[in-house]
Amino acid sequence: MSRRTIETFYAAFRQLDGAAMQACYAPQAAFQDEAFTLQGREEIGAMWRMLCDVTRAKGLDVWQLDYQVLDEHHAHWDAHYRFSATGRMVLNRIDASFEFDNTGLILRHRDRFDFWAWSRQALGLPGLILGWTPMLRAKVQAQAAKNLAAYRAKHPS
Repeated sequence: MSRRTIETFYAAFRQLDGAAMQACYAPQAAFQDEAFTLQGREEIGAMWRMLCDVTRAKGLDVWQLDYQVLDEHHAHWDAHYRFSATGRMVLNRIDASFEFDNTGLILRHRDRFDFWAWSRQALGLPGLILGWTPMLRAKVQAQAAKNLAAYRAKHPS
């Protein structure tokens, strides 16, 4: 059941269907990656809907998602996209781990990627020089939280 949820999740992501991605999470789910730490299906779903909407609006021409389900609790995915804040092309390589509730919905989701590699691509010279520092990571996290709050204000769940 959990492998099927992972497949459904990434198939929806490939199609930029944030609502279908949200439906894969349990109500009390938790999500964490290098930019976001989120609680609850509504907040997590808003993040995915925001990322899908931005990609459709500013980068559909280059969007590509490749994924492999490694086992019942792990996947690897590569996202090729245009970072909306800078217009720069990014290839982000991500390892995901999942925990599921007894109905097969995602309870915990953790994405891990090389933040410095991402920041060099997404931000250019500032990412190259400062991408390894906690200061830049904190700045990216603060901007991501601000963007998500603005998105949720305009697009209530």
